[in-house]
Amino acid sequence: MIIDKNTKNNQLKIINNQLLRIAFLFWLLILGGCVERQLTTPTTQMDAEPQFWVRVLLLDDVKSCRLKFDSPFCIINSRTQNISAHFDKPNAVTKAEIFNAKITIANYAITDNKTVILPEAPYIFNLNGNDYRGKLQFIINPDGHSFDVINLVPIEPYLAGVVGAEMYSYWEPEALKAQAIAARTYCLYIKKRFGSRRCWDIRKTQANQAYRGVKAESPNIWNAVNKTYGQVLVCRQTDGTEDIFPAYYSSSCGGHTENSKYVFGDSFEPLVGVPCPYCKNVAKPGFFFWPMAKFDKADVTNSLLRRYPKLKQLGKIKGIVPVRQSDYKGFSRLTLVKLVGSTGKSDSIRAEDLRLTIDPTGRKLKSTICKILNMGNQWAFLSGRGYGHGVGMCQCGAEGMARQGKKAGQILAYYYPHSKIVRIY
Repeated sequence: MIIDKNTKNNQLKIINNQLLRIAFLFWLLILGGCVERQLTTPTTQMDAEPQFWVRVLLLDDVKSCRLKFDSPFCIINSRTQNISAHFDKPNAVTKAEIFNAKITIANYAITDNKTVILPEAPYIFNLNGNDYRGKLQFIINPDGHSFDVINLVPIEPYLAGVVGAEMYSYWEPEALKAQAIAARTYCLYIKKRFGSRRCWDIRKTQANQAYRGVKAESPNIWNAVNKTYGQVLVCRQTDGTEDIFPAYYSSSCGGHTENSKYVFGDSFEPLVGVPCPYCKNVAKPGFFFWPMAKFDKADVTNSLLRRYPKLKQLGKIKGIVPVRQSDYKGFSRLTLVKLVGSTGKSDSIRAEDLRLTIDPTGRKLKSTICKILNMGNQWAFLSGRGYGHGVGMCQCGAEGMARQGKKAGQILAYYYPHSKIVRIY
């Protein structure tokens, strides 16, 4: 077939245009992938029974905070459960502040001591720049000069904000599922044990377990939460019954998990400690073996006396002497130390309490697997390994086991021996 010059040129133009469209679409896909996307997952369990809601302490003893709602919201009187006020204008940033025992929100004065704010669907609010699901509660403190901020949230959406804060979302799905079950168990245990004594159940910090709300969520995290819906760990109690227990976990155990009774003072069969050959190749450099940490002696004394007033009888801390340690192959974890004071008196505290008193962040003095050295005006902690208290599941170890093909149930059975998984809802 003979093709004239004009026809050939037209065909080339068509091909070039098609190539340009393909290239344009390709770059749109690339650029679109670089834009951070907000999850549109709806907030589930909003009709759950009260025992399956969690009260998370977000802010403690504050005088003001910034609020933003992407949907209309209402203020509910905690005593009557009636709507006190309704706001139709979303997306406006407002400030909540207290004066003369009254909290003002969007020019509306609240005197109710336990005010609840309920945003409409998708039930998300923004507090100081961070998005959270569920409801918001303000509790005015007795002095009338400050208030606490509580997130009332169903357990499953809460866990989506925990698992993504406690583990990397790209870790193995089975490790994420193990984390979801452990975190759910721990949360419900703390709620059951301490919640009745206070206006909140659990802190958002690593003092309990990290909770970052919506920004910690991802499809992988929600998949782990949904695949383990309602699942918790139980073990045999001293009275012969089966119930949940504090399913502690930490970042990297350093090679062997620790018996809970030496760290937290409680005793449960699944928390006796097990060897862990799995975390060493997963933990980041500087987290499995960590560098020497030094602290000024005067600062150490001041921190200890401030947290433990009974130690004032010691005067200045002149000596820190290991009293008890758990010996494992090639290393030891300090569990009890004696503090020797300038007055000649001494007292003992748990090594984990010493660690978190000296370094509340736990980022320099990463564990109690270390040696203590007296260096003039400083205390030095060296030959350190592991990150965290070391009780229960080793998170890096869980990821190591998952990479070897272990399922979530196998991971949990290893780190919490004599426990089993049950579904409670």
